[in-house]
Amino acid sequence: MTIVLNKSGILSESGSLAAPARHPANVTAELTFISPSAARPVLISSAVTGGAPDERFGTERHAVRVEDMRSLAGALSLDHEGFELHRAPTAVADLYDDAAVERTYHAETEALLRRVTGASRVVIFDATRRSDAAGGAANRDGSRGPAGRVHVDYTARSGPKRLADLVGADEARRLAATGVRAAQINVWRPIRGPVRRSPLALADASTVRPQHLVATDQIFPDRVGEIYHLRHDPSQRWYHAPLMTADEVLLIKGWDSLEDGRARFTPHSAFALADTTAATPARESIELRAYVIFA
Repeated sequence: MTIVLNKSGILSESGSLAAPARHPANVTAELTFISPSAARPVLISSAVTGGAPDERFGTERHAVRVEDMRSLAGALSLDHEGFELHRAPTAVADLYDDAAVERTYHAETEALLRRVTGASRVVIFDATRRSDAAGGAANRDGSRGPAGRVHVDYTARSGPKRLADLVGADEARRLAATGVRAAQINVWRPIRGPVRRSPLALADASTVRPQHLVATDQIFPDRVGEIYHLRHDPSQRWYHAPLMTADEVLLIKGWDSLEDGRARFTPHSAFALADTTAATPARESIELRAYVIFA
């Protein structure tokens, strides 16, 4: 059982977390979207450039209303909005400790995803730390800052391809042939909280149309991946979770094998709060990527 607060601040047995006693509510923020273009966009990763990523596409900024998701707490769904907010304390004291993350945090996250989604199998395959402090956050493959463009980590093509890379081509074909559902989920947690700088804005996936999603080649040293960037549309609705703590996680769906009208791709991006100053503590976060499989 996950114990959380409801809108009145009363403990409940819901799977999501509602508003703390004091927090900012709805905000207006500028988000960075991809610009329309006839050319296929390409993003060359920092692992190739040795510095900032090389963005071979245009972007444009739009002011959007970003609503407080805490007021919706228990109504959020990975299959409708494409994201959920949960209280999920971790036993790991130092989330910068790679060994502790692999030994303990992976197991905690697997248990959380099994419980929340009902999946029979969870495959965790990546951990990334991010910080908007100077120099970013340390990772084995280099420092990372927050993602500043609205994007989805996987596409209709790269979602199943990455699954096959992880479970093997034969197993991926077996899952597809037998109609077994699989989905990719990011588990995003503040390393320190409350988050007062560079929080996440998430699009309600039910308001994102297929024509809003722009497939983009992502070039790595050893492979070419594919992500979606997002074109702006006034019909899109946006949410954030104010003042997230280290005991909370956002689950963000990046791909779903089912094409039955449920959420499949959830655009998201970091954004700047209006009251942020140089003295505001930097955002530090860790995200685990996982596939959940429903046998």
